[in-house]
Amino acid sequence: MSKSEKAKSNLPKIILGVVLLVAAIYGFNKYRYVSTHEDTDNAQVETYFVPVLSRAAGYVKSVHLNDFEEVKKGDTLLVIDDAEAQLALEEMKADVEQAKIEIENAKANLSNLEKGLIAQKSQVTAAQVGASKFERDVATYANLEKNKAITHQQLLEIKDQKDLADVKLTGAKAEYVSTESKKAILTALLRKAENALKLKEIKVRQQELKLSYFVVLAPENGKIGKKSVEPGQFIQVSQPLMTIVDDSQYWVVANFKETQVGKLQVGQPAEIVLDAYPNDKIEGTIISISESTGAKASLLPPDNASGNFVKVAQRVPVKIAIKDLSKVKSILRAGLSLEVSIPVK
Repeated sequence: MSKSEKAKSNLPKIILGVVLLVAAIYGFNKYRYVSTHEDTDNAQVETYFVPVLSRAAGYVKSVHLNDFEEVKKGDTLLVIDDAEAQLALEEMKADVEQAKIEIENAKANLSNLEKGLIAQKSQVTAAQVGASKFERDVATYANLEKNKAITHQQLLEIKDQKDLADVKLTGAKAEYVSTESKKAILTALLRKAENALKLKEIKVRQQELKLSYFVVLAPENGKIGKKSVEPGQFIQVSQPLMTIVDDSQYWVVANFKETQVGKLQVGQPAEIVLDAYPNDKIEGTIISISESTGAKASLLPPDNASGNFVKVAQRVPVKIAIKDLSKVKSILRAGLSLEVSIPVK
């Protein structure tokens, strides 16, 4: 057999040997990788979603943004028609002014009463002086009548004048007491008017606060998700209007099988590859491991005690922080699928 024929006959063996060698190298590398890494493709990018809710009911007057537009905290998102609320505020302010007038009237009435009390007190004092004078005169006239210096009729007349002075004193005291009792009533009316003013001023502040709700502001920095509000639309209190996606914070939640988490620990590095950008590798670090499986935290968790038990490998959420977030933030989107690989010993 010639050399060329011998070479041709050995070619299949050489090819088979090369293929087996490549397969062995690949298999060895694959085995080594699998034995030193825990992988999952059940993972996605997460961030905070801030709901924008209406705190006032009414017709939307104007909308100041578009879908997926970037906003800053405090930016005006939309304005609700507040004409009726403004009229209600004006009415409340008019009530406040009326309450102030009522307080002035109550103060004036109380002041007039106090001045009247001063005058009546003077009258009581004058009546007391007159009654004391006639009491002394009666004693004097009694001695004079005993000494026959005056007639008995003159003594009777002075006694009548004393009785009249006593009646005037009693009347003056009664009138003073009656007027003084009205002071407590007028004081109570003044306090009532002052409290009414405070309540109406509180209502004004409440209405002014409610009016501020007719301008909906961005609660956080971020980008608008799909909005569900347009001018002319009637919205209710607490109605969801849109969602702000916080684009300043991103992290990854990877759901590893329960057979994998035994090798995972907080602080371990992670390699992240986005499905949308397979050529860009992102580094991360495990920052927490969930205390429950994803199924257990679902709306309808499985109950194995029911008797219908089928063993299914459970998934445990693992939270991974992204290193150098500012460098890769431009390619991150909440909800993007990705693959996570974590080197383990």
